Amino acid sequence: MAGANNEFTNVTRLVAEAIGEPGKRTFRVVVDSGSSTAAVWLEKDQLLQLALGIQQILGSESGQRASSGTPPVEREATGLTRLDFKTDKLTLGHDAERNLFVIDAYDQEQEYLDIATLRIWINLFQIEQFTEEALRVCAAGRPICPLCQRPINPDGHVCPRVNGHAKSFEFQE
Repeated sequence: MAGANNEFTNVTRLVAEAIGEPGKRTFRVVVDSGSSTAAVWLEKDQLLQLALGIQQILGSESGQRASSGTPPVEREATGLTRLDFKTDKLTLGHDAERNLFVIDAYDQEQEYLDIATLRIWINLFQIEQFTEEALRVCAAGRPICPLCQRPINPDGHVCPRVNGHAKSFEFQE
């Protein structure tokens, strides 16, 4: 695994957030480590795929719930590092020996570099909490039309599956 410009090894907070109204939300992952912080902006699909990838790794390791080892703290970013960038590439890794997870985020404005802008080292408890929260954030959007599987806007939905026989479809829970 290639290195990263900044590594957060002493993660104290890792949260997934959605900002705005459903249908117009922006998504980010906020991570604090020691005296440093980062906000990584991403698409909803990226957040969802990250959470599903983590679930897949957790599922394949079902019998092995050993406690997490120590991340490489000597690689911790220098104090007062503040990062705020949009990513178009994420990679997920799992260090089975230490039972630690690694998320690499690449700044989309530095696409010419093949090195991660940020590497986050996370223990088992943190990754489980993050995954649950990321799935909740992704699911909290607009409801999905049961006929066409497209999002239903708050002001209604013109469903192509009703062949023009209904102008608007309102979702009833």
